[in-house]
Amino acid sequence: MAKVKKSKKKRRGTGRWVKAGLISLFILICLPLYSVVLFRFFDPGPGFYMGSEARRLGGIQQQWTPIDAFAPVMARSVVAAEDALFCTHNGFDLDAIRDAIEGGGKRGASTISQQVAKNVFLWHGRSYFRKGLEAGFTVLIELIWPKERIVEVYLNIAEFDAGVFGAAAGAQHYFGVAPNRITSTQAARLAAILPNPKKRSASRPSNFVRKRTRAIISGAGTIDADGRADCFQGG
Repeated sequence: MAKVKKSKKKRRGTGRWVKAGLISLFILICLPLYSVVLFRFFDPGPGFYMGSEARRLGGIQQQWTPIDAFAPVMARSVVAAEDALFCTHNGFDLDAIRDAIEGGGKRGASTISQQVAKNVFLWHGRSYFRKGLEAGFTVLIELIWPKERIVEVYLNIAEFDAGVFGAAAGAQHYFGVAPNRITSTQAARLAAILPNPKKRSASRPSNFVRKRTRAIISGAGTIDADGRADCFQGG
């Protein structure tokens, strides 16, 4: 009789662990999905990194701006600089990943979608666990958000100097201009300091930034002409 009671207790204990595991699995699947769907329609607040910078610096500069309130060349410039194949991939640039592996990991391979996943939903780091979460969020973002929304969020969360987030704040910080008044050169300068804005300046450009600016101006014109910007600027 004692053995039967012990067996029932063991089964109940196992059942509780299974139930807890299923609930945890449900939360792990549904919470990210809910968050991605929510931010498809509502602008995200500060992520982990932006929040940590706000605490470190005592505040940040950010001015959330709809994509159609920017001069169109701003979006084209960041895409040309960071992810020229943005309109043709589904979140991952496999060629860039292969090149990064062959180059020993010295060059970046993150797409704009991956950067949005990292900066909106996750924290900065190099662990395989975080990279796995980033990949999962990237898939969800590409499935649920239109490409235009991905670029819009990126334009508003990218870092352009210490405590300066978003291209609108970046344009004001460096050039004193409104988002809709950004010129092609200013847009390219802002894009040229990515992804190292704390070591580069858009208003006091180094020779490297000047050279990269010229390449971005050319690249922004190219993706506009060949259709690789159509997915985020309405063709």
